[in-house]
Amino acid sequence: MVENKYIKFEDVKSNEDIKAYISKADESLTALGFTEHSFPHVLKVASVAKEILETLGYSEHEVELAQIAGYLHDIGNVINRIDHAQSGAMMAFRLLDRMNMRASDIATIVTAIGNHDESTAFPVNPVAAALIIADKTDVRRSRVRNRSTIQFDIHDRVNYSVTKSEVLVTEKNICLDLEIDTDVCDLMEYFEIFLTRMMLCKKAAEVLSVSFSLVINGQKMM
Repeated sequence: MVENKYIKFEDVKSNEDIKAYISKADESLTALGFTEHSFPHVLKVASVAKEILETLGYSEHEVELAQIAGYLHDIGNVINRIDHAQSGAMMAFRLLDRMNMRASDIATIVTAIGNHDESTAFPVNPVAAALIIADKTDVRRSRVRNRSTIQFDIHDRVNYSVTKSEVLVTEKNICLDLEIDTDVCDLMEYFEIFLTRMMLCKKAAEVLSVSFSLVINGQKMM
């Protein structure tokens, strides 16, 4: 019997098979006209998830699992955008199992991945909660790939309008602090597509026993 291993984030990040799936998943989303979901996105999600759990005093091991979940969370897009959270969880299970990761750790990661998409999401554990917040707060101009502003859809306009995006984490609060160019997108458009995500972040923050707040152009919105 092969002994299960304590797999670290660096082990996952350096895995060439996983890199290929992330690249190919983003290629599919590019063809579909979605914003960037490649390495800048997944590395940012992994980093913010790490910061959240570290700041809130979770163990080094839980922090590592949150990083891995953040890095792997969008690989299901290589199959289809629909139900990508669930298909991504199954892919992550197979990949991590092949790396001989411990079953309990795989379970935590695939549960987080399978619960991160807003259509079916729920912060079922701290790793899932950190992943949800890190993913849903990644709104920034550099995610827009469409170079023709005339052809922008609402998602392009909202992301392109964000000139500054920062997630501020304290022991009591997680805050998404944005600066938005309202000549590109007004606040109603932001809330039209992001209100559900922000409410999900609020629910995830409650699981972590902190509050969630949104600040846009210096004004607290929630």
